[in-house]
Amino acid sequence: MSENTSSSGDAAGEEVEAVAAVPEVVPGRPVRPELVTEVVGAHSGQFGAADAGDTTGYGRHRSVVTLAPAAVRPYGSWFDSVVDALIEDLAASGIDPAEAIEKVVIEHDELTLFIAREHLLDVVRPLRDDQDLRFELCLGVNGVHYPDDPGRELHACFALMSLTHGGRQLRLEVACPATDPHVPSIVSVYPGDDWHERETWDLMGIVFDGHPNLTRSAMPDDWVGHPQRKDYPLGGIPVEYKGATTPPPDTRRSYR
Repeated sequence: MSENTSSSGDAAGEEVEAVAAVPEVVPGRPVRPELVTEVVGAHSGQFGAADAGDTTGYGRHRSVVTLAPAAVRPYGSWFDSVVDALIEDLAASGIDPAEAIEKVVIEHDELTLFIAREHLLDVVRPLRDDQDLRFELCLGVNGVHYPDDPGRELHACFALMSLTHGGRQLRLEVACPATDPHVPSIVSVYPGDDWHERETWDLMGIVFDGHPNLTRSAMPDDWVGHPQRKDYPLGGIPVEYKGATTPPPDTRRSYR
């Protein structure tokens, strides 16, 4: 993910058009779909609040959120060999690699594989077990919310590391709709991801199917909603401390 920002409304509008138009379309040479930058949102203010919750005074701050396009061969470094080995393993298991791997992204010298959620377990097993891959350590999962990306609003991002191959790291990214926020749990393959999946469900609302004990980890058991979602009210919840009450931020002094 990358963000392009501008300090003025006029510049922000020009920036949205520029991002959406990259790369330039040359007559007679249509741009391949995988090379087109995907714009998934634009927001204003310091925190992108849609209501009056942003009292920072940065109302003219504009941000454009984009997803990197698919990379093209050769990827460089060790990336090609890892992707080739995974494709070979999937094909050997009777799974069409094109259905399991949505796209391969190289950004900031990092390898990210976008995986179809129904094939997540089919992908992580060979990533862990294949001697040419050996990503035996999962560093955790976190969630991202793109409310303006219909049908793919929620993303679960898994970070994997190969100790066998000198600390190589890659990311798996899985998208699901907010109306059906389900992603398979990988705890059966990476037991250490247990707590991380609980926290991601607690704060982002992604349900990890097959998790052994998907309960709240940060919020109280009876809490309603998931506080790190971008559609969650910004600040409007009173907090009580041993009888004393702290008013919500949006009811305090305005700095506009």
